[in-house]
Amino acid sequence: MSARAETVHRGLNLEYFTVAWNFLEAAVGLAAGTIAGSIALIGFGMDSLIEVSSGSILLWRLHSDGDEQRREAVERRALRLVGISLLALAAYVAGESAVALIRREVPERSLPGIALAVASLIAMPLLARAKRRVASDLVSPALHADSRQSDICAYLSAILLLGLLLNAAFAWWWADPAAGLLMAPLITYEGLRAWRGETCCDGGG
Repeated sequence: MSARAETVHRGLNLEYFTVAWNFLEAAVGLAAGTIAGSIALIGFGMDSLIEVSSGSILLWRLHSDGDEQRREAVERRALRLVGISLLALAAYVAGESAVALIRREVPERSLPGIALAVASLIAMPLLARAKRRVASDLVSPALHADSRQSDICAYLSAILLLGLLLNAAFAWWWADPAAGLLMAPLITYEGLRAWRGETCCDGGG
């Protein structure tokens, strides 16, 4: 097996793990968010579903690595699709959070949500770094963009955890929708970068 083929194999393993992990995140986030009435948790679950779709597209890209022309086309589609999905998600999270603040909707405490945020906060930075190493070896803008998906998942985990802990500890009902509002600009930023075809290797971080 060539060095490039071994790198592609590592990338495939990382993307399979990404898809499986994010299916679990989505299931727990959406279920716990629905039960607790947590906009931030539901938004986190929906972001996980977007990462599943992004991971699936990148599995296609890696499986077609031997065909350079097809690979580049898949990367372009991946960036555009991820951008569209993230912008839609940002609008959803911002809108729902604003409504929750206006209506003073009080979420219930969610221990599963807190556990989910902690696990994701630990796992996602490690996954993002591993993806960037593979992306650098393959010179793949799509994989760099996907590593940013994992980075933003870690950021969202930290914001989500803060909102859930403040609600659980002090009954600050506004902390959860406020956390959702904090998510929106981060998601919008990454969505615009993906839509424009900007990645870590373009000098933007």
